[in-house]
Amino acid sequence: MWRFIQVVRPVLARLSRLSLYISGVGLVAMTVIVGWQVFARYVLNDTPSWSEPLSLHLMSWFILLGAAVGVRESVHLGLDFVRHSASPAVQRLMDLVSLSLIVLFGLAMSFYSTLLAAGTWAATIPVLGWPGGVDFFPMIAGGLLIALFAAERLADVVLGDAPVADIVIQEAA
Repeated sequence: MWRFIQVVRPVLARLSRLSLYISGVGLVAMTVIVGWQVFARYVLNDTPSWSEPLSLHLMSWFILLGAAVGVRESVHLGLDFVRHSASPAVQRLMDLVSLSLIVLFGLAMSFYSTLLAAGTWAATIPVLGWPGGVDFFPMIAGGLLIALFAAERLADVVLGDAPVADIVIQEAA
């Protein structure tokens, strides 16, 4: 299993970096769209109807992809002061439980988002003309990435390997 993790880790690192770049591009695109909306409303007196739903869709993408990267880099929300005050055995147990729950959460989010996408596919987002199920794509992808990156960290804890957060710092250098 350790060998498998060593082979998969560079692929996950590239996937994480790609997710982060897509998030950044989405944030910039959303900013440009909102800027255009404000300019069109106040200068041209003609607000584009597509700008708000498209901005919200882009925001869903960059939030969920960014959250997945945060799980991999261990910068997500947590109560580390409780963990750090515990013994190493309790810390390991806490890591196993929390990472297992994060994997389950990511898988559940993807599964139920897929059901929602399928259930709303026949509806149309009026201004964009897209199927309604497209709104759930960021949750499907984000959930899968959250589960995948948490599983990587979980494997590190099980194998007693260096935490992914330490490796991410090395990758960035």
